[in-house]
Amino acid sequence: MMINSLNRLASQALLRPNGVLAAVAEVSTINVHLIPRPYFNFRRHFHALKTMANPGDKIVEVQEAKRFMVDCMMKAGAAEDHARQLADVLVEGDIRGHYSHGLNRLDMYIRDIKENVCKRDGEPVILKERSASAWVDGNNLLGPVVGNFCMDLAIKKAKNAGVGWVVAKGSNHFGIAGWYSMRAMKQGLMGLAFTNTSPIMYPTRASTPAIGTNPLTLAANGVGGDSFVLDMATTAVAVGKVEIALRREQKVPDSWGVAAGGKPSTEPAEILNGGGLLPLGGSEIAGGYKGYGLGALVEIFCGILSGSHWGPHVRKWMSTAADADLGQCFIAIDPEGFAPNFSERLQEFMDTMRKLKPIADQPVLIAGDPERNHTMLVEQCGGIPYHPNQIKFADEISERLGVPQMKVKTTA
Repeated sequence: MMINSLNRLASQALLRPNGVLAAVAEVSTINVHLIPRPYFNFRRHFHALKTMANPGDKIVEVQEAKRFMVDCMMKAGAAEDHARQLADVLVEGDIRGHYSHGLNRLDMYIRDIKENVCKRDGEPVILKERSASAWVDGNNLLGPVVGNFCMDLAIKKAKNAGVGWVVAKGSNHFGIAGWYSMRAMKQGLMGLAFTNTSPIMYPTRASTPAIGTNPLTLAANGVGGDSFVLDMATTAVAVGKVEIALRREQKVPDSWGVAAGGKPSTEPAEILNGGGLLPLGGSEIAGGYKGYGLGALVEIFCGILSGSHWGPHVRKWMSTAADADLGQCFIAIDPEGFAPNFSERLQEFMDTMRKLKPIADQPVLIAGDPERNHTMLVEQCGGIPYHPNQIKFADEISERLGVPQMKVKTTA
């Protein structure tokens, strides 16, 4: 099964004949040798599926993509260490198939540094601390700098106290939320991360946007390298999916967003210019109020608990009129403090779900499976497959900043 380039640009979305993007999970081959487990036969589960880049895609080696992003951020004025932390997160987003949060976001960070909307150097500061918790001031630094600091602090506390809960104010957009939960997972812990964002969600029954996409994530280890990695917006989609659809001149499902005033729209321009996104679930009758509730939960964890801006008080998306002052929450939990054999029990749960009888030919997936598939695609290609328009976008940044272009290894 060939993954359409638009699938990767819109996070596993399929282009229907009528030109509307349908949010449909796409799967591809998983390398069973990379994930040895006694519980589940991946080869049997994915035997009929293939992974390949779309013809015309430009393959860029991972280190070259990082080099380009670091060069751009340093030319904009960011400290080298901060630039590298940002590049790590953005490239990981592209590796995992979240193209909306990788190279697609680079120009926003460049702008924030060049226009002094975000500080170029410095360190977060701990304002209040207890054995299992901390309150941090991100000092208006790049989001990944704040996020790494806070999750590392939460990890340290979890190893000592069993749980580490850290919230930060004064932060900025931090890339894929899963980066931080996986940071804890790699230390043998359960990791959770949350952030509030610019108000773009229309709460159920509201005629104006008042909450952000407010993503949440949970990552935990199974057995033999397998894992559960949930990373999701609490809106129907992330705003980056709509931005990419606009760049591709495609319509989107009417369950994604609304035009100004709250009327459902399939036009990305209407959604992005004066409109907004629907909560996860869409309309009230379809359960959208639950997505609104989850978005509010994230807002309370991040905006209210941290003392940062919250809801409609956060600056508008892409605005440079004020500091973002985003609130973020990072939690690390040591499963050894609870029932024994957590990883084995989690593995059994994941395998049970994957072995459920599917409808049609699509196997049942676990959170993180599509990203694992895309990571395997990157390994097979020897680099990240980018749509030609994304390379053109990178070349424009290169010319504007006067940094070497991102070198394309080959064309698929």
